[in-house]
Amino acid sequence: MNRVVQTAARPAARPLPAAGRGGRRAPRPRSGQWAAWGFLAPVVVYLLVFYAYPLYRNIDLSLRDYTVRSFVQGDAPFTGLANYAKVLRDATFGPALWHTAVFTVVSLAFQFGIGLALAVFFHKNFRLSATLRALFLVPWLLPLIVSASTWSWMLNSDSGVVNAALGAFGIGPVDWLTSPDWSLWSVTIANIWIGVPFNLVVLYAGLQAIDPAIYEAAELDGASAWQRFWKVTFPLLRPVSAITLLLGLVYTLKVFDIIWIMTKGGPSTSSTTFATWSYRLGFGNLLPAFGPGAAVGNLLILAALIFGLIYIRVQRRQALT
Repeated sequence: MNRVVQTAARPAARPLPAAGRGGRRAPRPRSGQWAAWGFLAPVVVYLLVFYAYPLYRNIDLSLRDYTVRSFVQGDAPFTGLANYAKVLRDATFGPALWHTAVFTVVSLAFQFGIGLALAVFFHKNFRLSATLRALFLVPWLLPLIVSASTWSWMLNSDSGVVNAALGAFGIGPVDWLTSPDWSLWSVTIANIWIGVPFNLVVLYAGLQAIDPAIYEAAELDGASAWQRFWKVTFPLLRPVSAITLLLGLVYTLKVFDIIWIMTKGGPSTSSTTFATWSYRLGFGNLLPAFGPGAAVGNLLILAALIFGLIYIRVQRRQALT
């Protein structure tokens, strides 16, 4: 009887939370949802203001016949793909496409190759390793206007140190910036010099993540230094190499300031790329062609998007295998 009374006197058991019924999770409190949106809101606003809206405006510019007056008043007539057709028929399109391809491919190849070689070199810790790595970062840390101006001075036909060094070996002066044969290679060399430190930093970080025991096992198996690099280092660096090349590609496609400061895309169109051509169309003339300039810029965005999708597809295939 006493047990019955004690049992009846006990407070009723609290109902189980929703998470315990049928395995369902309890609904998130309203305050938690608002907190999540509060943290997400700055990123969303930033992307909308600085990415989505400029992209929309650039697409709108490329689909309308904008003049200076209509650009201010906003009453430009819609022309569809006429600006793109005009760009494709332009005599500058072919040379600009070729120069963009050469500038991008050569820059990426040498930046990645030199950066990888330096990363492997510095991976062997020696006395001045940290100091030398810091010195190699200087081109990356300098403002681009300073780097481009320095290369313009070095490659000057009359007073540049490069021609002075060539003269010491009996080689005549080269018109690096004013010759149609050399202008594109001059800006490419400068861009390679600026981009090597980025590749060095990223690839060196990738090398640090490789377990040294793998190298020890390969060495015990009799693998030479080249075999260890080709069979161990290079395959294990593949994910890091892919993102390094993708970021380098996107950056190189849109390089403008280096070329504009050194050659302004000239002489004639010998070093004109899509980036400098887009700027010249939109802002480099007394009567700016906003529509065609935006169309050229959108072609660059499309190229970067295509390579980005290719990268995502390759990464998914590697994840599945």
